[in-house]
Amino acid sequence: MAADLSHVDTWLFDLDNTVYPIETQFMGRIEVKMTDFVARMTGLPREEARALQHQYFTEHGTTLSGLMINHGLEPKVFLDEVHDVSLDCLTPDPALRAAIAALPGRRLIFTNGSVAHAERVLTHLELRDLFSEIFAIETADYIPKPSLSTFDKITKLHAIDPPKSAFFEDSEKNLVPAARLGMTTILVGPHAKDSTSEHVHFRTNDLAEFLSSARLQGSPA
Repeated sequence: MAADLSHVDTWLFDLDNTVYPIETQFMGRIEVKMTDFVARMTGLPREEARALQHQYFTEHGTTLSGLMINHGLEPKVFLDEVHDVSLDCLTPDPALRAAIAALPGRRLIFTNGSVAHAERVLTHLELRDLFSEIFAIETADYIPKPSLSTFDKITKLHAIDPPKSAFFEDSEKNLVPAARLGMTTILVGPHAKDSTSEHVHFRTNDLAEFLSSARLQGSPA
């Protein structure tokens, strides 16, 4: 059954593994560079550095936050280095572009990545012009999703009415505060349909198909 999103006038999209499929393994390239960075910064063997990287991600929301809190890292150095990867595994998807373009109201990117990373990826995917704003980690004062303070900041900064908004994410935990604020939440990715979380309202492994089949404002009843 098609999702009823006829109440939505503000559309929030995560970036990585959401506006492109996780199967591209693009984020894997970034994660390799993160491990390299952590190993060099801490002097740990690579496997221990990888474990610490994942520990920081779990405890702090991002590896970056863990490095800032525990090692006093200057964030721009990290962000510039780890996002410097080839985009050749990402391919523009005309069906997704058409589906996003058809959404009524505002469309924003809400990412724990950097502004420059979001700009680069969206431009390569031929989606940049469809989004009016990018709310990135710098905008959030480096406090990542799922922090409620970051959700409060984006809603206030862009005058978002949560009950009239939808948020698309590949991370179940990042949908929890969104649902609690009253947003409609959509979990995206190959494991989405296995989710049983009460904070996930819809699940899809095909974002373009989900959006194109959804009931929107102005759609026939």
